[in-house]
Amino acid sequence: MKELVEISRDLSAAMDRLSFGDPVAYVYNPLDYAWELHCRYLERFGGLGAKVVLLGMNPGPWGMAQTGVPFGAISRVREWLAIEGPVGRPAREHPKRPVTGLECTREEVSGARLWGWAEERFGTPERFHEQFYIANYCPLLFLAEGARNITPDKLTAEERQAVDEPCEAALRRTVEVLEATHVIGVGAWAEKRARAALDGMELSFGRVLHPSPASPAANRGWAEQATAQFKDLGLDV
Repeated sequence: MKELVEISRDLSAAMDRLSFGDPVAYVYNPLDYAWELHCRYLERFGGLGAKVVLLGMNPGPWGMAQTGVPFGAISRVREWLAIEGPVGRPAREHPKRPVTGLECTREEVSGARLWGWAEERFGTPERFHEQFYIANYCPLLFLAEGARNITPDKLTAEERQAVDEPCEAALRRTVEVLEATHVIGVGAWAEKRARAALDGMELSFGRVLHPSPASPAANRGWAEQATAQFKDLGLDV
């Protein structure tokens, strides 16, 4: 969808103008170097009528940072979404977190769980995207000098404010373009940011358990719990 492509292009440009200090040592913007795959995701699946936005936090090093697709576990992007194409490299790349695109041999567990659930429940990516559209609040991956992942909530107050302004604007534009009725955070932080960014808009908010393997609850049958949570939110899954 043309409008979603424009939103991502504007957000990417805004992110590239930001700078970050210690402990952030590396910043990856997959909307730049993985633009071709990201754009294919938007064009193929962004215009199928989804009214529910599933909102994640930011890219993982083995997911969107490799593929440009939110929660983009390699196997699901390549085999189920059938998105392929070249991926470049960040301007500064941590040697322990190389970007090899669809050749990456690591699999993001969160993405494998989320997209695996979508495949199991909906069968085809088209059917899934007739109801759901997946996005990340922030498109940047932040890494410390030792390669530790730094989530946006761990940035300084000044940095968070600088990130929030363009990210909130992009989320509002996305919701307006899709004419969304629901915004569901994948995890509590994403729900909180959605409520703040979209305050005053006529939307239903909620959240589902984050599929991260760092969550003991998510390791006890995430798909079954997510299905129940979606149904509790009144969504037909």
